[in-house]
Amino acid sequence: ERFEAQQLQLEKDEKQGLMQDEIEEMKETFDLFDVSGTQRVDPKDLRGAVQALNLRGQVAKQMLDDLDGQGSSPLDFARFVDLMSANVGKRDSRDDMSKVFCLFDHEGTGVISLRNLQRIAKELGEQVPLEDLEEMISRADSDGDGHVSMEDFYGLMTRR
Repeated sequence: ERFEAQQLQLEKDEKQGLMQDEIEEMKETFDLFDVSGTQRVDPKDLRGAVQALNLRGQVAKQMLDDLDGQGSSPLDFARFVDLMSANVGKRDSRDDMSKVFCLFDHEGTGVISLRNLQRIAKELGEQVPLEDLEEMISRADSDGDGHVSMEDFYGLMTRR
């Protein structure tokens, strides 16, 4: 019965413009905070996590304000998704995205290439298979040239 209710919630969230993988990531996060397995999360725990992670910026501030508005009532998964998705949509500005883009495009070519992703993965100490990196590029590449332009990157980062 609980699984069926969760499945209905996932279908509702997909209709609101969330991707299946975004919903699944939110569920994993929700489950991390639902240590007792009650399908409820205490807003104080979420507030503590945001503060412990030292999150800054408008999105973090808005999330804390939303949690304050929640009061002490535990959040179920549906309310958690509402809270998170409201803040997911508040992406950084194009200027901020441009700065992040430049971290990937360290050569200043105006595109993110497979080589750029390989370099980032190596710098992060990640062993990412070449096929996975190629798939990342192809998912974001709007014109099929094998590269991610700033427009592609911005679209990817702001898409819901």
